Amino acid sequence: MRAAVLVPAAGLGLRLGGGLPKALRELGDVPMLVHALRSLLAAPCIDAAVVAAPPDGVDDVRGLLARELGADAPVTVVAGGATRQESVRRALDALTGDCPVVLVHDAARPFVPVEVVEAVVATIEAGALAVVPALPVVDTVKEVTDVAPDGAAECVVRTVDRASLRAVQTPQGFRRDVLAAAHEASPEGDTTDDAGMVERMGVTVSVVPGSEEAFKVTRPFDLLLAEALLNRRREQRADRAE
Repeated sequence: MRAAVLVPAAGLGLRLGGGLPKALRELGDVPMLVHALRSLLAAPCIDAAVVAAPPDGVDDVRGLLARELGADAPVTVVAGGATRQESVRRALDALTGDCPVVLVHDAARPFVPVEVVEAVVATIEAGALAVVPALPVVDTVKEVTDVAPDGAAECVVRTVDRASLRAVQTPQGFRRDVLAAAHEASPEGDTTDDAGMVERMGVTVSVVPGSEEAFKVTRPFDLLLAEALLNRRREQRADRAE
């Protein structure tokens, strides 16, 4: 089954610090967005990608991707919105062709393995309407209050059983008509999880194994991890070439 992927990349990424929009921050002299698209397009099941870029930088992003991926890369660039939700909707509206499966991927997850992309699409092909990759939660999780009785900022209410908890990643996959219906039914806001919109429609969301390499670059420390992973991959490619 063929699929297309939507990449919202218009966010500023304030938690990562000032400067360029997060998707355009560089790892090894290459913007994260480029790394992410290379990872996605390496999957044989992906036919096309639509990037929602910062509204004032659409032409710049088009030029960047043409240089880095080639002028014939199957990538469309559109102006993103003020929120992630609006950016995904705009990218979905711009998607042409009849791809029955649509993935949504964070540009800030630059190194998702091909195996994860293929697992998401294969699960849709097997009959699922929506799929997310996820990893078991390894840390102890506690529910807290905003204000504790003794005046402290927070206090623990309870320890949550983590056995059934999962940390969800992207790409999230959907039947195209299901994702379109979810955006149509959801009030405009800043929903950061498309699967959550689908869940509210009563649609079952399936889970496939994620990957530690598909982590999200959110804070400055994550950039260090991403650089380390990039260097390791480059060393592995050099070893194979010898």
